[in-house]
Amino acid sequence: MKCKENKSLFLGQFGDTPQLRVMDFLIDNHFFDFPITGIARGSNVSYNSLKVFFSNLVKSGVIYKTRHIGKSDYYKLNINNHFVKNLIKLDWILAKKNALPEAEAQAIPA
Repeated sequence: MKCKENKSLFLGQFGDTPQLRVMDFLIDNHFFDFPITGIARGSNVSYNSLKVFFSNLVKSGVIYKTRHIGKSDYYKLNINNHFVKNLIKLDWILAKKNALPEAEAQAIPA
């Protein structure tokens, strides 16, 4: 497994764990659904590590099954879940903070 050179702001802020890598990948690709192997590959997490906590993500409603093709079930981030909505907002806040640091500095009174 190769190491990701450019960590996202999300992973840089909260740590680089398998669970957070999966969440970061799914947040960045929330329009699409993926098989478990695709999620593992895209998030740079081993399939065996993903299987350890994947069922908890489904049970908690963070992700849901969208369809079944061949032998694979496809899953997608549940953007209607309150927890996921807040994670997406947090990801946007981090992106804005990083993209506009000088505007934020001017808005804060000394």
